[in-house]
Amino acid sequence: MKRIVVLGAAESGVGAAALAKKQGFDVFVSDMSGIKDKYKAMLDQRGIAWEEGQHTEKLIMNATEIIKSPGIPDTAPMVAKAIAAGIPIISEIEFAGRYTTSKMICITGSNGKTTTTSLIYHIFKSAGYDAGLAGNIGHSLALQVAEEPHEYYIIELSSFQLDNMYDFRANIAVLLNITPDHLDRYDFKMQNYVDAKMRILQNQTEDDAFIYWADDPIISRELKKYDIKAVQCPFSLLKQKGIIGYIEEGQYKLEYPTPFNMEQESLSLTGTHNVYNSLAAGLAANIAGIRKDVIRKSLSDFPGVEHRLEKVCRVRGVEYINDSKATNVDACWYALESMKTPTILIIGGKDKGNDYEPIKPLIRKKCVGLVYLGADNQKLHDNFDGIGIPVRDVHSMKDCVEACYEMARPGDTVLLSPCCASFDLFKNMEDRGDQFKTLVRNL
Repeated sequence: MKRIVVLGAAESGVGAAALAKKQGFDVFVSDMSGIKDKYKAMLDQRGIAWEEGQHTEKLIMNATEIIKSPGIPDTAPMVAKAIAAGIPIISEIEFAGRYTTSKMICITGSNGKTTTTSLIYHIFKSAGYDAGLAGNIGHSLALQVAEEPHEYYIIELSSFQLDNMYDFRANIAVLLNITPDHLDRYDFKMQNYVDAKMRILQNQTEDDAFIYWADDPIISRELKKYDIKAVQCPFSLLKQKGIIGYIEEGQYKLEYPTPFNMEQESLSLTGTHNVYNSLAAGLAANIAGIRKDVIRKSLSDFPGVEHRLEKVCRVRGVEYINDSKATNVDACWYALESMKTPTILIIGGKDKGNDYEPIKPLIRKKCVGLVYLGADNQKLHDNFDGIGIPVRDVHSMKDCVEACYEMARPGDTVLLSPCCASFDLFKNMEDRGDQFKTLVRNL
């Protein structure tokens, strides 16, 4: 009997283990950290052996194949040993794809993935399609394939997931943009990160569609290296030769596979970056054959995504906005670009090799204060103190919100858009955003 070892016992790992068990494999799950009670219960209910707080080498190195959590780098000691021993290592998404013939709509990019994925899912569900939400958001794809199969899956894919995908095929692939992110995971080499993102194209056929932002300079450069078999569906803010999704004279327009248009003002999502997201989502829905009236209504009533430019509340005339999902410089740039009032920006966290130069002009133009929120804020001081606006240095969300409350004046906006990962002070990005919202609402 083939032996599947799963490293990491959170959503993706437990889902992969459940699918492997159903397929008749000998399954073992190992996590160097503690496993949440709900996941222990799921494993126990399915009769799957597991361990926590350690990796027992003799129970792992006899694997036929290893399914690795995307959060575990190849440099982790046990992973490095498995690679050296020639044991195949794949992602949960790759494994799940072997056991389903459902249509896969896959979304990646440095920024906008979650919003676009959620918007596509919203359109599909509004149309009455049998669709599951998976990948970085939603439930484990593998668990859905095993126990709650759907006709369509809308999947947000990170570069980490794409790294360990080989035979998986996206029927509709969406590539939103490529800007520097996670460079600490890619030996601080941008091309390594770019190569990971471009894997969204692998295995596509002439029956598939590839949706991408035509104005992204990295995408434009990289496409020349690939023999793309899928139907190419580029989008842009402006109508140009070959562009099939664009804005023209206040109209949102799609040209493929059939013409579609609506008033740009009717789009529920605002800001330039969200126009891109809405164009990509509309193209995916149009290609999938969803009725135009449903697409139009869904683009108009989508409520948005938690932790992405999420309006929290107004306190003493000051608007507080939670953009905790902005974990890289480009995401913060888009957030600042959308600000219409004097802004106090909360920035900081676990730096991933960030170059802050691109946001400095917007900070000079839009910001009246900076609050550095991190375990170590020295790099922020080095980059931004010279701009000449008030700064505060804090090391907890409580102190951060208090500093913002003291600095802000009626008519200002306090924007949490950190540019950085959250793991220095918080469990994750969601924890950072939730703490911010709770403390703001208690002001």
